[in-house]
Amino acid sequence: MPSLQIRNLPDDLYAAIKQEADLEQRSLTQQAIVILRRGLLKDGRARRKKLLDRIERDRKNLPIIAEPDIVSWIRADRDR
Repeated sequence: MPSLQIRNLPDDLYAAIKQEADLEQRSLTQQAIVILRRGLLKDGRARRKKLLDRIERDRKNLPIIAEPDIVSWIRADRDR
């Protein structure tokens, strides 16, 4: 498996990756791979657009439900 070595990594960036790795209970290497994969292989904007398109498509396929007549519900409850 190929490897990657990064020289002169800024301290604040290292600390941020380390903190995230600790929170996710991952090694520093595992967290770096997750961040790279998230950032490079899955473009956030494209992923969001794809998700929004799917939501819109699914929304159009939902049955139309009439608005509930809340006033009649209240009247029926009062008449009991």
